[in-house]
Amino acid sequence: MKLTFLGADHEVTGSCHMLEACGKIILVDCGMEQGPDIYENQDIPVEASSIDYVFLTHAHIDHSGLLPLLYKRGFRGAVFSTYATWDLCEIMLRDSAHIQMFEAEWRNRKAKRSGKPEYVPLYTMEDADGVMKLFCGCPYGERIQIAEGIDIRFTDVGHLLGSACIEIWLKERQEETKLLFSGDIGNIHQPILKDPYTVDRADYVIMESTYGDRSHGDRPDYIASLTRILQETFDRGGNVVIPSFAVGRTQEMLYFLREIKSKGLIKGHNGFKVYVDSPLAVQATNVFNKNMYECFDEETLALVNAGINPISFPGLRLSITSDESKAINFDEEPKVILSASGMCEAGRIRHHLKHNLWRPECTILFVGYQAVGTLGRALVEGASEVRLFGEPVEVRAHVETLAGISGHADKQGLVRWLEGLRNKPRRVFIVHGEDRVCDSFAECLREEYGYSTAAPYTGESWDLPSNVRITEGSRERILKKEKIRQISTVYERLVDCGKRLTGLIERSKGLANKDLARFADQIQALCDKWEK
Repeated sequence: MKLTFLGADHEVTGSCHMLEACGKIILVDCGMEQGPDIYENQDIPVEASSIDYVFLTHAHIDHSGLLPLLYKRGFRGAVFSTYATWDLCEIMLRDSAHIQMFEAEWRNRKAKRSGKPEYVPLYTMEDADGVMKLFCGCPYGERIQIAEGIDIRFTDVGHLLGSACIEIWLKERQEETKLLFSGDIGNIHQPILKDPYTVDRADYVIMESTYGDRSHGDRPDYIASLTRILQETFDRGGNVVIPSFAVGRTQEMLYFLREIKSKGLIKGHNGFKVYVDSPLAVQATNVFNKNMYECFDEETLALVNAGINPISFPGLRLSITSDESKAINFDEEPKVILSASGMCEAGRIRHHLKHNLWRPECTILFVGYQAVGTLGRALVEGASEVRLFGEPVEVRAHVETLAGISGHADKQGLVRWLEGLRNKPRRVFIVHGEDRVCDSFAECLREEYGYSTAAPYTGESWDLPSNVRITEGSRERILKKEKIRQISTVYERLVDCGKRLTGLIERSKGLANKDLARFADQIQALCDKWEK
């Protein structure tokens, strides 16, 4: 029974953990790195075709974004998630594939002019469609047997629609071990979603630490703060531009804006328009409406039962096409523009920043975490000039942050969730936090609360029955360098197929001789065909 840490170790993105137990190989999350890397994540140390299951905590790309790549490399097992996570991945993984393909096309147009090698997308829409066929939806709160000796249960942790911590029961040689993967733990008293639920017991806990070194403070009056920002900006004749994550944060902002409009809190600008300029956000909003009865909190469901859509209102405009997006900046009336990406690293938000950053009457309002090295972080930290589309843009707009808006629990919330256990786990592994935060939160839990903790680095492995580290992780820092994939997409696919075939041959040992002979004949025939 072995646990290996592969991603989001002393980093905030790229979550991935591997379990080997009961004769099965399991991944818990398979996320993409976003923003700058600090440590070079170890590749998954087994062939993708040999992985039996993926257990997915939630749909955010830093937890799910490499699933299509896993499929491309030969994975054909099952992906278990909540139903809402399945719905969100349907749109988010396809959107990620579209971005990969669009970026490759753009880079290759430039490469042809400069004689540079071909840039290959990480994966394609075909890969995203393929992995979605492997999903198995699960309800909250139900213990499900996956295979002999392996049971799982998803419990709502209030971070995102469908988000869950995952309890995993593993039974080998009549001895049962229970693991608890926190996923991302939600903040309390947030709109729309329920507060995080706790779990009764676990032998090992693998938990996030995004805000493990700070407090969000007293819950602010979001409505009052947002009303002030809107009123002051509209009175100046400017726009409020909100870089917002398409899934989760956009829907929360719509919830607040609906309340502001319904109460008539903005004076002199009745009927102000709110543009949601993100096809993904529009699709995600539909998914929220589909899953409201399982995922919404009591307050939000009360609105639904009263016939009120909690995330829609008069004056809401949904922008889908690029022409609709461009038209927003020709509308001279003061307005709200919600657009992705939330950290300003890509997408339509960069166009809106280009049109509004230099205008002193406008406001750029940040409502989510800004990772180190992103454009959003630079603006929050007071950059006077930024580059957009290769040109310098002076920052003259007001830059504000809506304090307390976070989908992640703060330090007190993380401790509160862990203390919900009725036992002291054998060990708590701290992951998914910035380098120093992982260490400081692990020390806090150890020194102040009496937990046995570890903050593993990528590649680190632990033997669970003996509670002993068996492989050291890599602590070598890296400088982020652009990786241009020079191998053709078709050849890369062929190599992945070869690896899958090798894995299949290894697993065929023990089959009936007649089946092995037929398999060997088929391989020989294929080789004969291509050697001619």
